[in-house]
Formats: sequence, C-alpha cells, structure tokens
Amino acid sequence: MSEKPQPLLSPIWQRRIKAFAKNKRAVFSLFLFLLVFVLTLFSEFLANDKPLIVKYKGDFYFPIVKEYDDLTFGGDFPTPADYKDYYLIDNINKNGWMVMPPIPFSFNTVDYELTTQTPAPPSAEHWLGTDDEGRDIVARILYGVRLSVVFAFVLTTASSLIGIVAGAAQGYFGGKIDIFFQRFQEVWEALPQLFILIIIASIFVPTFWTLLLILLLFSWMSLTSVVRAEFLRTRNMEFVKAAKAMGAGNWRIMTRHILPNAVIATITFVPFLLSEAIVSLTALDFLGLGLPAEYPSLGDLVRQGKDNLQAPWIGITIFTVLSTLLTLLIFIGEGVRDAFDARKNK
Repeated sequence: MSEKPQPLLSPIWQRRIKAFAKNKRAVFSLFLFLLVFVLTLFSEFLANDKPLIVKYKGDFYFPIVKEYDDLTFGGDFPTPADYKDYYLIDNINKNGWMVMPPIPFSFNTVDYELTTQTPAPPSAEHWLGTDDEGRDIVARILYGVRLSVVFAFVLTTASSLIGIVAGAAQGYFGGKIDIFFQRFQEVWEALPQLFILIIIASIFVPTFWTLLLILLLFSWMSLTSVVRAEFLRTRNMEFVKAAKAMGAGNWRIMTRHILPNAVIATITFVPFLLSEAIVSLTALDFLGLGLPAEYPSLGDLVRQGKDNLQAPWIGITIFTVLSTLLTLLIFIGEGVRDAFDARKNK
C-alpha cells in the first residue's frame, strides 16, 4: 500500500495562506500591484520611440532589441536610425511596414513637434500630457514605477539580510557583542543622514548602485531589533538546549532552529520596508540628491508638479500614482501581518 504523499506546505503555512486569502482587500491589492509591476517590466514594448518590428524590402528587423543605422532603411548617414524622421518613415512604408508601441515615446524622448507650450496638456498623442521638457508623462511613469519598485526590492532584500545577520548575532551571543552593537546602532542612528547624503552627492555622481549603497548604510537597522528580540527569546528554550546537548554548533542552531522563527517575524515588515524605500528614493530625487536626469524618476515628476502649478495634470498624475502604489503596499502588509498573527488564526 503506497504512502500518502506529504503536502508541499505545512499545516501552519496552509492556515496562513487561507487567512491571507480571506482578506479580500489584501488579495486585490497584491493582484493589482503585481499586475502593474509586470506591465512595467515590459515598458520598452509599451512606450518607446523605436518600432517593435519593421519589415523592409522583405527582411524583418527588430529595432527594440537591436540598434540599426540610417543606411539600413535607405538613409544617407551611418548614424542611428531616427524613427520619427518623416523621410525614414516614408521610405519604410514604401518598402514594407513597421509597428510602433502603443505609446510612441520613451521616457527620455522629447517631442519637438508639439504645437503648444510645454508642459503640454493631455491630448490624443500624450494621454497625460508632457513635462516641461516635452517628455511624455505616461512613458516616464511606466519606466519610473519599474525603477522605483526594483530599487525598493533590491534595497529591502539587502538591508533585510544585513539586519537579520546583525540582529541574530546580538540576540544569540548576547554579552559584550550585544552591548557593542547596541551602542554602535545608537551612534549610527544619531548621524544626520540628510547631511551625509548631501556631502556624498557632492563628491560622487549618484547612480543606481551608489545611491543604493548610500541608503543601505542606514536602512539595514530596520529589522535588527526585531530579529534580536526573537533570538533573545528563543535561545534559552528547550529545543535549543537540546540541540546544544546533542553537539550542534552555534551556526547550525542559529540557522536551522532559531532563524526560521525570526524570519517569520520579519516577513510582516517587508511590504512596509518596500514602501519606505520608494518614498526615500522619490524624496531624494525631488530634492535633487538622487538619480541623475537621465534616469526616469518619480521624484522628478513630483518636483515638476511643484514647479509647474499652471499644469495641474502633472501634480495630480504623480500624486495618484504614488498614493495608489504606497496604499497597495500598505494593504498587502496589513494582510500579511494579520495572516501571521497567531491570535487571529487559531
């Protein structure tokens, strides 16, 4: 008689997933957030000034993944093809066809054919208008949301790993190690982060990775106290003492017996850390201390909304995008927190 197959998830995890699924607001928020994020992953196919596909003289070309020069499509110069050039468009249409993305502008494409003063209001060509440099706002939002979410995921993952390791060392070993780390954190938290960012930004040109490293210097402490408290609570329990008596080393006890309990306590903070990272990046870009101008930035749109009060569509759009994005993360975080709350899932 064959044995009954073991379920992939333990009964505890099955109960937590069911508890999360009962929270309709959290489930809808998670679905909408994932839908938006997946769409932004294909921003190049949704908003770009290059065709998705070109058929020219019987051959197929894919400008969205490979750069072609002007000579390829009957031009006169060996420069990158400009698919906004009427001569090039006419030459392609005479010898084939091309398919443009739904939004024929990238995040850095300047529309030089605007008939109104920038920032241009919403129109059939620019669904949410343009900024003060003539760039399409929908395209900048698509690329900006992707950049902000990816930045937040990387920052949250890195800071959580460092915070968990630091908190585990403090809580498990205690004594002088715990006292040293506690005093170090108190001094580190007291440092004026904004002034340090200003100094560093004046020395180095901020990029995605340098800005990530700068924020990582201060964000790793978010989970340290939670993990430390969990290790302090668990290290004197019977199963830990039994593992020590059986000869298990400190590393095995920390990673196999205590860490799973600590990780469960930290999971509930992840959505809130993501929203905090998005706000931090947006605020730095708004203040001019964040990413350079060649990056699509939600903070830059916030600044443009402030500087162009005569163009309310900019401020209304970026407010709606940011408030919706952060609200979804908060609702997801509340759902995860309730799902892991043993008092609510007995």
